[in-house]
Amino acid sequence: MPGLDGADPAGPAHGPDDAADPGQAEPGVWQEEPGVDGHGRALTRGDRGRGSAARSARRGSGRSGRPGRRWAAPGAEQAGPGGAGADTDPEAEAKAICLRLLARAPRTRAQLADALRRRGVPEETARAVLDRFAETGLIDDEAFADAWVSSRHLGRGLARRALAHELRHRGVAEETVRRAIDRLDPEREIATARELVARKLAATRGADPRVRARRAVGMLARKGYPAGLAFQLVREALEAEGIEADDLGPSGDP
Repeated sequence: MPGLDGADPAGPAHGPDDAADPGQAEPGVWQEEPGVDGHGRALTRGDRGRGSAARSARRGSGRSGRPGRRWAAPGAEQAGPGGAGADTDPEAEAKAICLRLLARAPRTRAQLADALRRRGVPEETARAVLDRFAETGLIDDEAFADAWVSSRHLGRGLARRALAHELRHRGVAEETVRRAIDRLDPEREIATARELVARKLAATRGADPRVRARRAVGMLARKGYPAGLAFQLVREALEAEGIEADDLGPSGDP
């Protein structure tokens, strides 16, 4: 299946799987933008005002005609007369931060909230802006989770356990995680695991059977597949090559 990666990764990024490796971009796979960690750490105040999204957010903040609260971002320096102003309306700033991040990659509410907190946006203002974004559909954790599961399973061959771990790591609520994971067809998951095993064994053909089995099982484990299922599929694949595989590992139902 195009996009499946059967090779052993250098190491897990978020736990026992190789689910999240931001340094390995793959065609068709949902990746965070390089240089941006999903929490706004790479953004600087020099980004403010760039792009139509930020301008739109600032225009929308003053429709009432009433003077808004002024807020000085942490570490800001007065630029002096005629220079860039250090004081910024917190609501406009929060909108601009969120719009910049969403323009680069889909984000969960928790990721955006973390970005706003790190930029010093007042909690009450951040909550109000995020509520508004959720009402308009700019933030939708349910849709994010569904798209993440589909993309990461098809592109990287990740199983339910690894997918759930990635979603929790991004702040998706447990109930939303369960619903997204439950939509992954169990038969499709097993078929994907078989394809991964076939690719891995093909890459190690000629090596000692136990070494081949260990590498294939380890690859599936890092992608979140149960150990029982992994040994079963590897054993079946080796036996299809005419290799006795009864003593390669655990047996029985996954």
